[in-house]
Amino acid sequence: MVSVSVTNAKGKSSGSLELDESLFGIEPNVPVMHQVVTAQLAARRAGTHSTKTRSEVRGGGAKPWRQKGTGRARQGSTRAPHWVGGGVAHGPKPRNYAQKTPKKMVKLALRSALSDRATDSKVIVVDGWGIDSPSTKAAKAVLAAHKVDGKALVVVDRGADAVWKSFRNLTDVHVISVDQLNTYDVLIADYLVFDKETLVASGAASEGK
Repeated sequence: MVSVSVTNAKGKSSGSLELDESLFGIEPNVPVMHQVVTAQLAARRAGTHSTKTRSEVRGGGAKPWRQKGTGRARQGSTRAPHWVGGGVAHGPKPRNYAQKTPKKMVKLALRSALSDRATDSKVIVVDGWGIDSPSTKAAKAVLAAHKVDGKALVVVDRGADAVWKSFRNLTDVHVISVDQLNTYDVLIADYLVFDKETLVASGAASEGK
């Protein structure tokens, strides 16, 4: 098991937790993480770019000039790709960029990302946020007490509205619930800040002895 200390909102130690070794204690698989993150970013693409082919451009129905006798190259339409105002040949069309990624690979990538952050001692577990009403100032104080000086991924319970509203306005903080954890968000964050109660309830940790 991987042990991590638990602190209160002011940064003072209040115990320890045993993190699930299968989630926070494996050897990170870098190629799998790369493939999963690439798939995540690809799925975000709208894929709405579009150009018109020669059949979709307005006009060009009449033959520009007769077939023979003019001394010029034969032309059938002024909307061919080589004409100004013509259609686009092999241009982009609306498409779906999503990639199929096996569920086992997605899970392995997430476990690898969590283990990487745990190895670097970047996992923080807070025993209570000390926030009863929305307060960005209080949220900043919690992060400052834990010396979080980079991007933070704050994982809280869905029902903790006051905590959500307190952290969501901070520039370098991304707030999600435990069931929304994903490889990309974990890897771009310098610190992972968990709520002890949520972490234990999810089965990812147990009380330290």
